[in-house]
Amino acid sequence: MTLFTKSLCSACQKIQKEFDLKTLGVELEELDGNPGALAHLAWHELVETAEKTLPILVLNDSSAISDTGEIKSYLARIVIGH
Repeated sequence: MTLFTKSLCSACQKIQKEFDLKTLGVELEELDGNPGALAHLAWHELVETAEKTLPILVLNDSSAISDTGEIKSYLARIVIGH
């Protein structure tokens, strides 16, 4: 899984503080000044989504969750399963 974020995104920061992403197997891709992360986002066809909202969690099946509440719920379910 990949979490796309930006440094000044308060919702992004909350998720990073609330969850141990590394333990959950979530790769963090910060979009600020990172052409590789932007290319990865474009590969998933999520640039327009990222222009409207962040964070975006891309799941292993390449589906994406862009609602912060849904991302938190999804990650919380993984924590419970561990």
